[in-house]
Amino acid sequence: MFLLWFLSATVTDNENEAAAALTGHSRDKGTDAVLTDDRSKLVCVVQGKYHKKINKTNESRPDVISFAQLACDLHGSDEEFKAFLKEIDARVHEKFRHARECLRKRGYRLKLYFVTTAKCSSSLVQEAEQRCRRAEGPADIEIFDGRRVLLMLSDFLDGVAPPVPSLDLPLEVGKGVTSECHRRHDARENITAWIFSMNASAVADMYDAAGIRLFARNVRGFLGKSTQVNRGMQQTLSDEPWNFWYYNNGITMICDRAERISVGGRDVMRVSNPQIINGQQTTRTLHDADGRESTAAVLVKAIMVPRDPRAGSEKFDMLVSRIVAATNWQNAIRASDLMANDRRQIEIERELRKFNYFYLRKRQSKSEARRFIGAHQRVVTKEEIAQAVAGCELDSAIVREGKEGLFEEHLYSKVFPTSDPYFYLNRFRLKYEVRYCSKGYPERAYATWLVLQIMWSSVARIIRSKALADAFRESSERNTQPIGYLRDAIKPMFRAALTFYRYKKGPGEKAIDVSTFFKRKGLGPEFETYLRGRGRAFNKTSEKRLDRFETELRKIAS
Repeated sequence: MFLLWFLSATVTDNENEAAAALTGHSRDKGTDAVLTDDRSKLVCVVQGKYHKKINKTNESRPDVISFAQLACDLHGSDEEFKAFLKEIDARVHEKFRHARECLRKRGYRLKLYFVTTAKCSSSLVQEAEQRCRRAEGPADIEIFDGRRVLLMLSDFLDGVAPPVPSLDLPLEVGKGVTSECHRRHDARENITAWIFSMNASAVADMYDAAGIRLFARNVRGFLGKSTQVNRGMQQTLSDEPWNFWYYNNGITMICDRAERISVGGRDVMRVSNPQIINGQQTTRTLHDADGRESTAAVLVKAIMVPRDPRAGSEKFDMLVSRIVAATNWQNAIRASDLMANDRRQIEIERELRKFNYFYLRKRQSKSEARRFIGAHQRVVTKEEIAQAVAGCELDSAIVREGKEGLFEEHLYSKVFPTSDPYFYLNRFRLKYEVRYCSKGYPERAYATWLVLQIMWSSVARIIRSKALADAFRESSERNTQPIGYLRDAIKPMFRAALTFYRYKKGPGEKAIDVSTFFKRKGLGPEFETYLRGRGRAFNKTSEKRLDRFETELRKIAS
């Protein structure tokens, strides 16, 4: 389980792919997982050492060095590789054979991961890296000791999984352009920052290499090409790309480590675990505009923020949040944006994924989201979920005030009290059915949240078990027979709500209009009293159809 989590948190976000990579056999040459990533052209080999106490013991030097030797074995001659495979388990043999083919014939790079909850000295890490560099092909080793495992756990809980291990960011070069890299170190906060320029082509390559994982800590997704800011960038790239550097605010990223090095005769900034927290729109626009042919350049700020897992993540999270709020001003930050990376939101996203729902916790268009998800997944936004919960649980007037208010501090914990997927899906599907029954009737739209509140009190009693909740959700998704009876129960409630309005609106010129009426607080208890009196005929009709709904639902559940 430790290895499966490590693969999911570090290498791949596909749990089935992670599970298939595990070897789980004896005679595996100390290898616990082999995963080939065709997109990144990477072969990942993992060895794990799980100790119940973190950082209490020192890891064995022979284990670490023999694992680093794998780089030489996999890149070695045919005779050496044949000797390496001697007496190895047949299933592991096939994984290594495929890995070697990718390394030798397809130009893949080898990445070794040694992960342990024990300690590893810096000298042992250096020795393992030196041994790995002896390989005849591209290879490196990364060692995760107990301290790094805790940092990785923190990133995983923050939704930064799998992270971008490292990127080489070339400094701007171009005819007639002189570009320098400025370094600033803050001794009080122990934060180091670099400011430099990158060509548009380098930014495009960066996104190609890392993908949307590069924006995991960003509070929004890509807003699309139609926003005013993004259209302005596209226009500049088309008409005067040489001025893009002057007009654009640039890109801000945070990272765990950064250093200026020379690679192939070019100056680059090598950043580990980078995350762009401001500049996603710029990055994506440069990439989509085919920046490889552009003379445009952009300013980049890389901030190295040291993290101590023993001290918790509060200081780090606070700094990131403040940088995000201070720098993302061209496209206004909303209350819902600031909660996008809340750990509860990340938990909900992971839980809903199990039910084939893609939970859009960051603001972006649904069409943009569908580019990165399966064709059969249902897309639901956190705003839609918030409205569904509030409509069932809170005063209907609160929902009428606007969805952004549901993310304010005084309401957030009431709207998102748990990560239980049933809590959200039950309410979301009922909201869908209530909304469905209001289509084509303008006045019904105003009464939607009042009707949802009343219907939820009845439906919640019916779908208390998981079996009935599953039957309800699936029936709503597929529009099967039980849902017809539920809709037949909802419709008289709408008629009752509008009759209730006409009874209570007042006479003549002083009458309250329908929109204002349904914004009033405390309508729920008043409406329930009405249903027990003047509106009891509507109520009885609804109850009879709810009984039929429950009967049909139980047939499916059984």
